[in-house]
Amino acid sequence: MINEQTAINLTHMGTLAKAAARELARATTEQKNRALLAIADALLANEDAILAENALDLEDGRANGLSPALLDRMSLQKRLPSIAADVRSVAALPDPVGHEFDVRTLDNGLRVSRRRTPIGVIGVIYEARPNVTVDVAALTLKSSNAVILRGGKEIRRSNVALLHVLRNAMNSEGLPADAMQYIDSTDRQYITELLRLHEYVDLIIPRGGAALHKLCRENSTIPVITGGIGICHAFVDESADLDKALPIIDNGRTQRPSVCNSLDTVLVHQNVAAQFLPRIVEHLAPKGVTFRAEPRAKALLDSAALNGVRETIQDAGPEDFDTEWMALILGLKVVDNLDEAIDHIQQHSMNHSDSILTRDTANAERFLNEVDSSAVMLNASTRFNDGGQLGLGAEVAVSTQKLHARGPMALEELTTYKWVVIGDGHVRT
Repeated sequence: MINEQTAINLTHMGTLAKAAARELARATTEQKNRALLAIADALLANEDAILAENALDLEDGRANGLSPALLDRMSLQKRLPSIAADVRSVAALPDPVGHEFDVRTLDNGLRVSRRRTPIGVIGVIYEARPNVTVDVAALTLKSSNAVILRGGKEIRRSNVALLHVLRNAMNSEGLPADAMQYIDSTDRQYITELLRLHEYVDLIIPRGGAALHKLCRENSTIPVITGGIGICHAFVDESADLDKALPIIDNGRTQRPSVCNSLDTVLVHQNVAAQFLPRIVEHLAPKGVTFRAEPRAKALLDSAALNGVRETIQDAGPEDFDTEWMALILGLKVVDNLDEAIDHIQQHSMNHSDSILTRDTANAERFLNEVDSSAVMLNASTRFNDGGQLGLGAEVAVSTQKLHARGPMALEELTTYKWVVIGDGHVRT
């Protein structure tokens, strides 16, 4: 790693990463799995030291007036055991590298197939989530990629402590520590330099807000996969089981409010709105949720007999349905039918995670087919658009793009492929 007081030579880092990627490409699955288990053990063995550095980051964050949502993203407190468990789950997953698919023999006797290979060196730029450091390290190791990480200034101490543990664990298992490198500087010039390091870096993945994604798209000479920004919706159809719909909405909004797959807007069919909107407010308001209601929803709620929670409801502003709340705030809107719900989602969605709550099979199929998001759900919380929840172990990011990878980017999404052609003296005529 590089001390912040030392000038950082990204070309040198890229050279080391590229060499490490070649070495990792030769590593066996068993070697990589041993290193992953060593990382999981080392995270727990060094828990006190890591949490002490994380506590200093949180202390500075509170002193600088950071929001509760951002502080929640920054915190490693009580989370290292689950982070270590995620690393072990990656070790238990099948290794995609070397897997052959689309195998066939042509009429001329040539055997052709596609074989999965690592992408190479991946640059990941992210903000205030130190758990991303471990998730990315585990997934890139298992997929035989090297990675250059640049985390947010708010979690610098946490990331330095984590990288120290990760690199030592790599060394202990005879794998190249330079496969995991960290730009230990808060100077933003290094982000721009990383985005132009195309001789060494094969892919850029930003994890953060819209401004970071825009910066990467506009300045990178390296392919960029963006995602991780979500304005997520649930449509409550007139046939929905309202008793089941309520905990789904609760889970989507309150379980982890600060993440990209948390629920931002509930659209309610007009035929059940008068009955269901008051239930939403009375159920979620005691948990600290406040509401932004468009005129039809607000009128129905104003006429309802609410029990001491009316002050949690505000009129929706012009930008509210285009806002990723990342907090205990929920937008409410009444829609005439499925068509209006889909139109609203297509207009305001970030193509991340959207759900329909219905018992109507035809409406369910229309929603699942027509809503163009990286994950669509039927009678389930938007919170399931997550690598761990979908059985992928962990994830580098949730891609909302349409090329190469979409949804949670886990092991297979961190590989590419090459054609393998096997002949026996074949020549083209």
